[in-house]
Amino acid sequence: MSIPLSRLTTTYEFPGREIRETLGIVTAESVLGINIFRDVLGGIRNLVGGRSGTHQNALREARDQCLEELAEQAKALGADAVVGVDLDYNEISGGGKGMIFLVASGTAVRLR
Repeated sequence: MSIPLSRLTTTYEFPGREIRETLGIVTAESVLGINIFRDVLGGIRNLVGGRSGTHQNALREARDQCLEELAEQAKALGADAVVGVDLDYNEISGGGKGMIFLVASGTAVRLR
């Protein structure tokens, strides 16, 4: 069981608690392929305007996977929380294929 996602924060302090000990950096990566049908539908949506639900869902899935993995890694170190969480998104494309690459990182800490 990992630490609750509510114990992950983008701030460098944990609200209402004091950081007792810093345990180290935790990271997670997720690469999701966007198949040709998603690409075509997303491209059509881009032409006519609006939001691409297929791409948004892929990004949301990648984010959720990374945050869960951060929480699991932090728990394995004996952490109570992860502070300074940063999410970096990139798109890799070429050769008719597209991929979404997400890297999440943060600092595992123990709280008082």
